[in-house]
Amino acid sequence: MSEEEIIPTRPLDENEKLLQKKFYEDIAAQSERVDSLSAQLLSIELAIPGIYATVLKLISGDGTSLGNTTLVKFTFLLWFIALILTLIALTPKKYAVNTDVFIQDPTLIEEEGMGIEDYFSKSAQHKRKFAIASSLFFFAGIVSAVFTIG
Repeated sequence: MSEEEIIPTRPLDENEKLLQKKFYEDIAAQSERVDSLSAQLLSIELAIPGIYATVLKLISGDGTSLGNTTLVKFTFLLWFIALILTLIALTPKKYAVNTDVFIQDPTLIEEEGMGIEDYFSKSAQHKRKFAIASSLFFFAGIVSAVFTIG
């Protein structure tokens, strides 16, 4: 038998423990930050179409009705898609989590569930994906709205 090499170790000092704690707090807070961003996005997505409709009405004058042009309909469709994506981002998704494991082996996730750290990462990624898509559709709606006013 060969001799095993001894690896010197030491306990974590207070600063290292604090950094480790902050690291895990940051991972756990990612999902909450995306929720907060999505909530702000939702309020903007509800306000802007109303302002846009008011501007269209003011531009068209008192005696006329809003034109249902294809571009106006397309603008509202983009904003509606953005709204749906934001609501999906805010809706909790159920995950199978193995609370005995922090980071699960990817080959075992299907049968044993993901680890605790995996859960926080996957949850934030899921929400972030829909929030980004929502932002892109909303921005496209704003660009479309600019063309209808000009």
